[in-house]
Amino acid sequence: MNKTRVLVAVLLVVLLSGCAGLQSESVAINKNSVSSEAAMQSYTTLGLQYLQSGDSVNAKSAVQKALEINPDFAPAYNALALIFQREDEIALAEQYYKKAISLAPDSAMLHNNYGAFLFSEERFSEACVELAKATEDPFYNNRAQTFENLGRCYQQLGRYDVAIHSFDRSLKTGGVRPLALVELADLYLMSQNVLKAEEYFSQFTRLINAKRVNHSARSLWVGIRLARENNKVSLATTYTLLLKNLYPESDEYKKYKESAR
Repeated sequence: MNKTRVLVAVLLVVLLSGCAGLQSESVAINKNSVSSEAAMQSYTTLGLQYLQSGDSVNAKSAVQKALEINPDFAPAYNALALIFQREDEIALAEQYYKKAISLAPDSAMLHNNYGAFLFSEERFSEACVELAKATEDPFYNNRAQTFENLGRCYQQLGRYDVAIHSFDRSLKTGGVRPLALVELADLYLMSQNVLKAEEYFSQFTRLINAKRVNHSARSLWVGIRLARENNKVSLATTYTLLLKNLYPESDEYKKYKESAR
C-alpha cells in the first residue's frame, strides 16, 4: 500500500470512528418523535456504518433518506463523497465533496476529508490548501491528526520547513504522536541537524521501550541512519536486522541495501 493510500485509510478510519453514533441497523429512526436534524444525522451515521462494513448499496440508501428530509444537509453529501471514493468513482466523489463544502464552508471536517481525497489523487498542492483550512479551527476534534497529515502533504511538495512546523503543531495540539516524532527525526536528519533528530527519535524510542508502539519500516530506517551519524555500529546493526526480518519487502529496506553497497 503506498503512502497516499495509507493516509486515506487512516483518515477514513478517524472519520468513521467519530461517527459511530448508531450501534446497528436495528436502531429505529422515527421522524415524528425526533427532530429533523437528529434524523438526518442518524441516517447519515447509519450510512457511514454501512460503508465501514463494506455495504455501499445500503450506505447510499441511508444517506439519501437524510437528503429527503433536507437536500442541503452538508454531512450527507460528505458521506456520499466517501462512499463514491470507496467505489473508485472519483469524479462523483469530488462533486459531492465540493457540494458539501459549498453548503458548510467553515467545516474543518469537510476540508479535512476533501484534502485527504486530493492527497489520494496525488494533487498535493490542492490537498495542502484544504488540510491547512481544516487546521484553522481550534476546536476541531481531529486537529492534531490533520496537522500531521498536512506535514506529510508538505513533504510530498518538498516544503520541508513548513512540514516541520506542521508536525510540531501536531505534537503541541495532540500530545505524543509517534508518526510525527519519526517524521521530525527524519526531516532534521535530512537537514544535518543530528541533535534535533536525536531529540525526537529518543522520544519515539521511549514509546517503543514502554511497548506503546511498534517499529515501522520507516522508523527503523531513520534509526539506522541516526545510529550511523552517531557512530553507534551495534545499534545500527540491531535496527538493520529488525528491518530485514520484519519488513524485507519495504522501500526502506531497499534503500538500506542501496546505501550499503
